[in-house]
Amino acid sequence: MLTMQTHGGRARATIEGINKIDITFIAAPYANIYGDAIGYLGKNKCGSLGYIIPDSKHAKLKVLVTDNLVRNQIENPEINGENIDYILEVDSIGDKSGIVSGTTQITTNPIGVKIAKNTSRLLFELGLIKPGFSFQSGAGGVSLRATKDLKDIMIKENIKASFFSGGITKYHVEMLEMGLVEKLYDVQCFDLEAVDSLSKNINHIPISASDYANPNNPNQVIKDLDMVILGATEIDYNFNVNVTTDSHQTLIGGSGGHSDTATEAKVSVIVSPLIKGRIPVIKERVTTITTLGKNIDCFVTERGIAINPLRPDLLELLKDSKLKIYTIKELSEIAHKYTKVPKESLKRDKIIGEVVDRTFEVIDNIYQK
Repeated sequence: MLTMQTHGGRARATIEGINKIDITFIAAPYANIYGDAIGYLGKNKCGSLGYIIPDSKHAKLKVLVTDNLVRNQIENPEINGENIDYILEVDSIGDKSGIVSGTTQITTNPIGVKIAKNTSRLLFELGLIKPGFSFQSGAGGVSLRATKDLKDIMIKENIKASFFSGGITKYHVEMLEMGLVEKLYDVQCFDLEAVDSLSKNINHIPISASDYANPNNPNQVIKDLDMVILGATEIDYNFNVNVTTDSHQTLIGGSGGHSDTATEAKVSVIVSPLIKGRIPVIKERVTTITTLGKNIDCFVTERGIAINPLRPDLLELLKDSKLKIYTIKELSEIAHKYTKVPKESLKRDKIIGEVVDRTFEVIDNIYQK
């Protein structure tokens, strides 16, 4: 059966022996004959190797695969050779150009631009954009647009952030090099500019999945997050969020750091168009719960914003705001004026997987389509 874990939950399960890995193959673009390796040098450099680090320490058998084997010492290796059993040299571990993705582009779509503007205004009005704040956003077009709007506010108000974390893009690197943020904590590079930055910017720091989001790691970076911007396939009246399946129960991906960051950040913000492909994003109950509603604080659309009733402190801060603040049911009703109420997909009885939160709690099942 399929088990869907979060980034932090998987790292924790691997370290604590719940995930029993017989053998792990670690592709690294730059390694030495002692088994030390990094991800940000070599002809096929890929950036931070953060997600494979727990496996490199705790799998029964560890095989390092590289297309650039050197004899010299490597300073501060991400993969420690003391943990490696075998080294396999190959002609090529892959094509680094595949790292470039169309998703890592700032949206120019008017709906996306409006959502991003609402998001940056919301964060500013909540008093979260202040000297020393910390922040994480995804690599989607709307999130990146919100990051750009955030940058504009920071320049205007002369504000410098303490750190950005998570998957890093060229836009985060640009803000580091402009002096707008002190450090980037990088568990995954989303584009080649971020990969290049790791080798030249001392304050662009690769980290492991455990140091990123393992709830049992006292040094996890995200426990100090002020705010995070995340996406959604669906959201429901209880603010549960789905990024695991679509509305037709097609499996589309795992949680990644979605649930991890939403749980730890002081304020978690979901951004999404109110309607996607003529289907409302808001459901009475999401098809699959990826992130529990108790950990989601705000939902931002082009039509308005909903605040989780569990956060009356945020509602109080926004009582005089000119932003359009609705209940989530009111936003749903706005969507239904255009789409009507869609028929719910029937779930089959056969369970093929489970969604496991970072606490190891099974929060939902995945059903056969």
